[in-house]
Amino acid sequence: MGALRPQTFDRAPVWLPPSASFPSLRFDNSFVRELPGEADTLRAVRGVRGACFSPILPIPVNGPRLLAHSSEVAGLLDLSEADCASDAFLQIFAGNALLRGMEPYAACYGGHQFGTWAGQLGDGRAIGLGEVLNAAGQRWELQLKGAGSTPYSRSADGRAVLRSSIREFLCSEAMAHLGVPTTRALSLVSSSDRVVRDMFYDGHPRSEPGAIVCRVAPSFLRFGNFEIFAARGEVEILTLLADYTLRHHFPQLGAPSPETYAAWLTEVCRRTAVLLAHWMRVGFVHGVMNTDNMSILGLTIDYGPFGFVDHFDPDFTPNTTDADQRRYRFSNQPRIAKWNLVKLAEALFPLVRSIPALEEALAVYTATYEAEESRHYAGKLGLATVDKALLDELFQVLALVETDLTLFFRCLSDVPVHLGDAASDEALLAPLADATYAPQGQGQGEGEDPSSNPSAGPARARTVAWLRRYGAFVRAEGRPPELRKARMDAVNPKYILRNCLAQLAIDAAEAGDPSGVVELLDVLRRPYDEQPGRERFAAKRPDWARRRAGCSMLSCSS
Repeated sequence: MGALRPQTFDRAPVWLPPSASFPSLRFDNSFVRELPGEADTLRAVRGVRGACFSPILPIPVNGPRLLAHSSEVAGLLDLSEADCASDAFLQIFAGNALLRGMEPYAACYGGHQFGTWAGQLGDGRAIGLGEVLNAAGQRWELQLKGAGSTPYSRSADGRAVLRSSIREFLCSEAMAHLGVPTTRALSLVSSSDRVVRDMFYDGHPRSEPGAIVCRVAPSFLRFGNFEIFAARGEVEILTLLADYTLRHHFPQLGAPSPETYAAWLTEVCRRTAVLLAHWMRVGFVHGVMNTDNMSILGLTIDYGPFGFVDHFDPDFTPNTTDADQRRYRFSNQPRIAKWNLVKLAEALFPLVRSIPALEEALAVYTATYEAEESRHYAGKLGLATVDKALLDELFQVLALVETDLTLFFRCLSDVPVHLGDAASDEALLAPLADATYAPQGQGQGEGEDPSSNPSAGPARARTVAWLRRYGAFVRAEGRPPELRKARMDAVNPKYILRNCLAQLAIDAAEAGDPSGVVELLDVLRRPYDEQPGRERFAAKRPDWARRRAGCSMLSCSS
């Protein structure tokens, strides 16, 4: 990666001449054109009043290097592979150069963090470059994360380290390929600048290589964009922002009115419920479900200390900041989403002006989530409908021993439950052997004799009993075993972005080899497919990752 140098703050990006531009990038910057922004372009941290954004330029970096890019996202922007391989592409998405038509800015928003109102937050290390209209008429906002400080950076430097950037880049694309609504990632650029971070806020900062990710979404508007103006009593700006959002992102709802605002909140509740059901379906834990990290479009946004559940644990949270309270633990995510929507509803009350209308919208979240959860788990079990008692019992069984959540559901399609009583206990359990972190039906520690563990028998018996009960539902529906397996494998991924996989790619990239990032991205493009030769990417968490920083322990700076 070359010599590492401290970052500088006294440089400005260059404006590229028209001859160096990408004709496909047609900018139409509605957010800065239609909403009030600051006139001040200073980088100094301050309270921003009466404005939805602050104009601000990225701070260039030294020694930029393109480590990876998403060809799928490039396609959304009508960019060719030759475009992505050009020096102009590298310089633009490192924050070193700008194209004519770009109008960089940082957005103003607030939020509730860990249940407490935090006041003004804003884009502290993200700078929007502008909005692109592609050939299909779709609007895509380009945003650089880690491009330097803004008026909302507080005491931080606005930069991002390589490890967190790799994680965000990979997971944005992994979630999209899993079928989960999400923001996307176009590019991952490293720099030779150093960024100082105290990973666990324990007084041990260290200097790390920096990086910049270009994030892409129809909009990065979040609940907190609306909360800040409601909290300040700036109803006029709240109205302008709401009307802008309706006009560009929910035009089907019609002209602004109290009824339209209520319908809009209802749609946000519906989309959020769909999103949360997807998170739970694939075992994703966001880690920081603050209201400023909740997308108004129902997208997964702001990948920080996230993690996919390895062994099934309803209390799992990857965020060390939340280790004691576990507010954002895996099983609590649907409830927290409802809490966050309540805060959004409170912010929109000056527009809706009807508590019953707000309550009706929030009720849609609950009904939608319950329906989506039932639909997803029926699919994961290969059933047309799912019995709630059967599902509740399954979760109890999964907790009897350390059971890998992803591999259990993937392997379940191979369990011969269609044979009924003709299948022995051993035949039922055999396909699930690779899904447990201890021999199936046992729960002993490493090296412990299974026969000395009194829980071995009961755990094994309950697992077999559940499988036989499940098999009765399968046989009652009469679906051929091959069709059942195909349908289950189409919704139960074999490959997910495990923290241990991301960490191995990070280790190699920090040593100068980004090939692991590129290969992992390619694996994650087909999460539901068998990929011969890549089985190691589908393996359960290795023992070395159980307590390693970056695998089991993450923070908001991770």
